[in-house]
Amino acid sequence: MSVTVRVPAKVNVQLAVGAARPDGFHDLANVFLAVGLYDEVTVAPSPGGPRVTCDGPDAGQVPLDRTNLAVRAAEALAARHGIRPDVHLHITKDIPVAGGMAGGSADGAGALLACDALWGTNASRDELLDICAELGSDVPFSLVGGAALGTGRGEKLRALETGGTFHWVFAMAARGLSTPAVFREFDRLAQGLDIPEPVASEALLGALAEGDPDALAAAVYNDLQPAALSLFPELAATLAAGRSAGALAGLVSGSGPTTAFLARDPESALKVAESLRSSGTCRSVRVATGPAPGATVVSA
Repeated sequence: MSVTVRVPAKVNVQLAVGAARPDGFHDLANVFLAVGLYDEVTVAPSPGGPRVTCDGPDAGQVPLDRTNLAVRAAEALAARHGIRPDVHLHITKDIPVAGGMAGGSADGAGALLACDALWGTNASRDELLDICAELGSDVPFSLVGGAALGTGRGEKLRALETGGTFHWVFAMAARGLSTPAVFREFDRLAQGLDIPEPVASEALLGALAEGDPDALAAAVYNDLQPAALSLFPELAATLAAGRSAGALAGLVSGSGPTTAFLARDPESALKVAESLRSSGTCRSVRVATGPAPGATVVSA
């Protein structure tokens, strides 16, 4: 028997970051939107497991040891239910690796849901979300998908209404960025500054609820973008290329280095994508829409 779960990427349409806390984390007001780029996680019994394999774009950059969130998810669920994590986890990658789109978090959420189905542990939604929060700040949203406001360090979710489909173009960079390194750079740049408490933008939440791309474009922002640009200055050229091609807005996705461009409609998205492909400022380009569903069992 095997179980396959499909799980989406995300873009942060707002990422407000507070000052560093004593535990090293930062309070966030993080507005997530799941988008239609997906990894698939397939699990099957494997004596002596867990073990993980991976294929797809950038698969060579995916860790195949216990640092992989898919392995950690399987071990966490097994420990809670007193069983051995004897499972082979195979990840088919399509979400950029180290790109600020929560690919690793997606794999953790996907593995958790798949192992729950494989083992018949019948974990409640609250239990799954609790395990997700233990694994990482973005993992709970990967499980639920759609649109949500994440507070705390991003793991406390409130579902958000969306009034339509938003069209996005994603430009993948030639190399990755470390999320901890970006937060360290944020802290360095913020030294001596009065950092306000992060709050969700009412204008942005309203734009999502109304399905209004122009209003959303006027409200998107990412407090980590200056830090990402400081560590990866070449991203400025990608942002300029997308905006000059007609994107309503462009921003670094999460901790980067993927850049995200909001378009008014499908035709505009294709035009922006084509311009970015020919700009020489990025490695590859993808078009996707959001919101997208969260982790979903697609075969068992």
